Amino acid sequence: MGKGKLVAQGSHASVECVRRSSEELVERWIAEGSKKIVLKVKSEKELLELQKKCRSAGIQSCLISDAGFTQIPAGTVTALAIGPDDDEKVDKITSKLKLL
Repeated sequence: MGKGKLVAQGSHASVECVRRSSEELVERWIAEGSKKIVLKVKSEKELLELQKKCRSAGIQSCLISDAGFTQIPAGTVTALAIGPDDDEKVDKITSKLKLL
């Protein structure tokens, strides 16, 4: 996937997560500088496992699948956004991932 497409998919995921999050969490996230961190995974399976861990921990997450309007086949999982939430909660799930 090209860098531009990757950025677009990550942006789509993060916007959707903010839209679905509680007003309190969003306001706190904005007050703290609206931090965004981009991490990499090795596979779609790893993204799905992260989403499952988020659900178990009560952390908002948004999995994005491509609509198929470009070179990526429709339904291809492309990004997972997590949060906003307390850093400690998110770090328990993501701390082993490397920066992109």
